[in-house]
Amino acid sequence: MDVDLIFKIAAIGIIVAVLNQVLIRAGREDQAMLTTLAGLIVVLMMVVREVDTLFRTIKTIFEL
Repeated sequence: MDVDLIFKIAAIGIIVAVLNQVLIRAGREDQAMLTTLAGLIVVLMMVVREVDTLFRTIKTIFEL
């Protein structure tokens, strides 16, 4: 398992959580929600890339 990926996802989560709190306290709830959504999309794209790599590896192993 790629531990580096886990740290990257955790870092994104921390940054998004901090930005979310700052924006909420500044009365910018809409921007806070968009920040959270953007963080989620970034993490999902990272995960999808890893799943794609996994499937390509499996395809190669089984010569499909």
